[in-house]
Amino acid sequence: MSFVPLQGQATWVPQQPARLSEVEFSGPRRTVRMPLKGAIPVLTRAVRVEDAHPSVGLLSGATLLAMRLVAAGRVRRTEAGDAWRIGPLQPDDDDRVRALAGSRAHAGTSVDDAEQLIRELLDAVADTMVKPPGTAVAPTEDDTGGTRRVHWSERLAAREAPTEPEPDGLPDRVRITLRVEAPEEVLAGGGVVLVPQAHDLDDETVFVDVARLWHEGPEEHGFSARARLSASVALGEAASAWEPLGRLLRERVPEQLVLDGEELTGLLDHGLEALDAVGIDVFWPRGLRGELVPQGRVEVSGPREGPLNEGLFGPDSLFGFDWRLAMAGQQLSDEEMVALAEATTPVIRLRDNWVVIDPRVARRARKRVKAGLDQADRAIAPAAALQAALTGTLYLDGGAMQVHPGATLEQARRRIVDAATVAPLPDPPGLHATLRDYQRHGVTWLAELTGAGLGACLADDMGLGKTVTLIALHLHRRARGLLVGPTLVVCPASLMGNWETEVRRFAPGVDVRRFHGSSRSLADLGEGFVLTTYGTMRADTSAETGGDLAAVSWDLVVADEAQHIKNARSTTAKNLRTLRSRCRVALTGTPVENDLTELWAILDWATPGLLGSRNAFRKVWAAPIESGVDPSVARRFAQLVEPFLLRRRKTDPGIAPELPAKTETDHVVGLTREQVVLYETLVRESMRRIEEADEDTRRGLVLALLTGLKQICNHPAHYLRQPGGRLRGRSRKLELLDELLATILAEGGQVLLFTQYVEMARLLERHLAAAGTPSLFLHGGTPVAARERMVRDFQDGQAPVFLLSLKAGGTGLNLTRADHVVHVDRWWNPAVEDQATDRAHRIGQTRPVQVHRLVTEGTIEERIAELLQRKRSLADAVLGRGEAALTELSDAELHDLVGLRRTRQYPDA
Repeated sequence: MSFVPLQGQATWVPQQPARLSEVEFSGPRRTVRMPLKGAIPVLTRAVRVEDAHPSVGLLSGATLLAMRLVAAGRVRRTEAGDAWRIGPLQPDDDDRVRALAGSRAHAGTSVDDAEQLIRELLDAVADTMVKPPGTAVAPTEDDTGGTRRVHWSERLAAREAPTEPEPDGLPDRVRITLRVEAPEEVLAGGGVVLVPQAHDLDDETVFVDVARLWHEGPEEHGFSARARLSASVALGEAASAWEPLGRLLRERVPEQLVLDGEELTGLLDHGLEALDAVGIDVFWPRGLRGELVPQGRVEVSGPREGPLNEGLFGPDSLFGFDWRLAMAGQQLSDEEMVALAEATTPVIRLRDNWVVIDPRVARRARKRVKAGLDQADRAIAPAAALQAALTGTLYLDGGAMQVHPGATLEQARRRIVDAATVAPLPDPPGLHATLRDYQRHGVTWLAELTGAGLGACLADDMGLGKTVTLIALHLHRRARGLLVGPTLVVCPASLMGNWETEVRRFAPGVDVRRFHGSSRSLADLGEGFVLTTYGTMRADTSAETGGDLAAVSWDLVVADEAQHIKNARSTTAKNLRTLRSRCRVALTGTPVENDLTELWAILDWATPGLLGSRNAFRKVWAAPIESGVDPSVARRFAQLVEPFLLRRRKTDPGIAPELPAKTETDHVVGLTREQVVLYETLVRESMRRIEEADEDTRRGLVLALLTGLKQICNHPAHYLRQPGGRLRGRSRKLELLDELLATILAEGGQVLLFTQYVEMARLLERHLAAAGTPSLFLHGGTPVAARERMVRDFQDGQAPVFLLSLKAGGTGLNLTRADHVVHVDRWWNPAVEDQATDRAHRIGQTRPVQVHRLVTEGTIEERIAELLQRKRSLADAVLGRGEAALTELSDAELHDLVGLRRTRQYPDA
């Protein structure tokens, strides 16, 4: 019935007798008029169509109400005895009719007209369902005195009422299920038998075969006489879902249905799904179905050389996959597979047992036999073999299959899963440092994975020594003779100096060079370190430049601050994938900044194919986890990625006990009168435009509103773009900052000032200069050499205040001279703020660190603070989408978010 245009209009066309009535569906291109018998299943399904025309909704609701009334026995014959109609109706039934009319009336149809239409349709549905067209109520003898076969519906029509009073309290409303029976003689012909059962709607454990409702009385079968009518209606619904069941309706008594091989195939192919959609269960005999399943085996192809696990999943590795059908855990023999492939029905006898086989499984078996059972194993990629080993499932040819890893692969799987817990390796030769225990465990974990040719993501908190851990990994691979080229480190420009310093400090004698700037060169590479920036990598690997980096066969490629590749569709991420290497390692303190797709992008770069395609990942993992509907999905996902993602925090027991305390304080301030006027004016004018805008324009307006409000909360000069405007007396936040800095500097402290806006940082720089407070200012446009000089100057105590834009200064810098961190404005993600704070609170810090967050009362900043407080507790699972998510709020929700909440500080401003 999919051709019926349910988005078009539906018109009720009454006829006499009522069962001959019709429904006309009018779409934009065609009009279809259907008899009521054919329209009933269409209208019952229309309830699932969200954008159905109101007229379709009216007829659909009336049809469903009619079917419920018929099932409840609310039917009676007309006086002439030639038709059925609904009745007698109870007061609550009349209420349902009136309520339906009131809710479904639409343009062109008044409530009174809708009620009249509903009552006409109720009678027509009753006459159609209870008494099939062309069947007259007649005695069991014909006019000549002979007998004829009597339809069960005629028997129902022939009785007026039970001659004996029915026992009280017997169930009269039932639902239908189907029981599969498998007599030997029927199975031998390739078929089965379906027996309908009637279950009490209020107690599913009370049931009888439907035939007993016809053969026996209420005292014997335990159901009301009206249960027959309810069962007949339910059988009609079942037949509308799967057509072969219609044969039951044509039987004298709906006792059983014998299915041949073709019908059984149809039941398995699509009938079960159709019946399940209308709530009809099918029960199979134990052992007849579901015992035959595909079972595969994955193993390394060819002989293995060298230690177990070494290069096992490298790009040149090959894995073979073979599969057979298995019954009770035992794979079928060649002879049994051939017999199955040659079977012409879904029923086959295997190992002295009859088995009903899913046609889809049988088709795959025929394909397997046709390809040759003695053929060499099918080759699969290392990522697919790894996924199969970890999950026990292989996704192949559009379907999932249970697999078992071979002996070598199973040993490798155990090594990978246990890599983070095995005894740590000793510090490698050439390392001029003593690793902490957790760092030694990190090196061991990385050595296990990279040794197998796999990638990894080291996601330790900032300041826990990821750089020295990677230097130790390089030295370990050199000592084991595993190095086949240099190690390339791709990092933000601000971190190149730190990497070069630490390589020279912790691995003296190892060559380290920068591949950056106009005079960069890769000539005479040894087995040392090459450092480059994401920008240089992106430009160098483009088609126009010849791609020097892409021409080198690297041993390791390290992506530091790997959140730079969280968007797999970006040029940066795409170009990074073009670099050839034995293995890849991602370093980041924030593997998930916004949503789980970012984690997929990082892990899919490190170990391509591990988590499947991006779309499959969104469907199978990200969407269920982010919705929070099923917490078990998040637990299963954690188990899957745990071997490839190592995450340690400063607060974990034993990780960094020498770190001093960190205290966090939210400082809440009010707005000046100028800020209040600007804030409320922007809200009022923006909301008016947002309410009138189309969807695409609306998103941009909402983002502009959010940005403008946060700028007003900072300072009017920031919002009004007044780089030289007056600063004092216009922002309470600036006044509080002056007080904080006065106290901090008086006590000999040093402070990091973070803001997400470069313009605000320039205003603060001018303000501090006017006050005579020395400061440094680092932003995204600061040259690399200048950045490194600023860091040295701050660490040497030459300036007590370091202004940093959140994006440019929030990662990679070591600024342990600071003992105070001030967040001038709030970012949408607590993990990003924590990263910025970790510039000071990291290994090497000897003083307690105080974190100050400036929040304006009653504004969007306060609402952000409330959201972040809740969000921080969920950061280990799934983080929201920040500003992008807020663009999807309704107008009312958005107004509640951005509206200025009146406080005592500005009650009538």
